[in-house]
Amino acid sequence: MKRVALASMVAHVQQITSIRKRVSKMIDNLKDTYLSNFWPVDIVYEGLTYPSAECAFQASKCANEGERKMFTVINGAQAKALGKKIKIRPDWNEVRLSVMWNVLQAKFAQHPDLAAKLVATGDEEIVEGNTWNDKFWGVCNGEGMNHLGIMLMAIREEYK
Repeated sequence: MKRVALASMVAHVQQITSIRKRVSKMIDNLKDTYLSNFWPVDIVYEGLTYPSAECAFQASKCANEGERKMFTVINGAQAKALGKKIKIRPDWNEVRLSVMWNVLQAKFAQHPDLAAKLVATGDEEIVEGNTWNDKFWGVCNGEGMNHLGIMLMAIREEYK
């Protein structure tokens, strides 16, 4: 009787594992994909055209709105570096989530081909997996809030 119960339990666990593999698909590497904020695609945001979502996001940190134009002529990596050197607006921590949301909304609204690719991911979980310890926007070593991934999944739902 114990052998039957054990065999039944093993079969049940294997069935659950198989279901999880099908249902729990995950996109956990956004780097070099259209889901990345560094993906080169023009985005018009607050009256300026930026070469990527990262450029628009980093420009939005500027305390001096006139400095935002610097971000229209550089790539995402350069924008991230410059975003660490500029004087940051005093309310940045309060508005950064809404800024990211608005930048992502602009990206996918202005590029229906990217929105269609996002929808084509179905119900896959999107995780900004990283090795640079960003636990606010993503997940590193299994820990993090994954705000970017959550926003991408919410935008995907809006387009379904």
